Amino acid sequence: MARAYGAAVQVDGEELVPVALVSFGFGGGSEAGGTAAADGGASGGGGGGFVLPLGVYCRGGSGHVVFRPNTIALLAGLAPLVCAVGFSVRGVIRTLRR
Repeated sequence: MARAYGAAVQVDGEELVPVALVSFGFGGGSEAGGTAAADGGASGGGGGGFVLPLGVYCRGGSGHVVFRPNTIALLAGLAPLVCAVGFSVRGVIRTLRR
């Protein structure tokens, strides 16, 4: 995973630099021993990726550069963590009750 920074844009007189988390992957393979589809072998490949907008960099009231997170993306990113913690706590409580 890597961060990507977009081109600076002007919104209501304020300069914003968007930041996103970018991840992608590719893969391929073939059936062992198969050299071509005509010989009964199989092969294939594919790829995928996603981009998660993290927020923007902008100038704060004091002139310093500050990061403003995208709260929707933050909540979406934290949902799996909250679920995992919830399941773990539930397991610990069930174990202590026995």
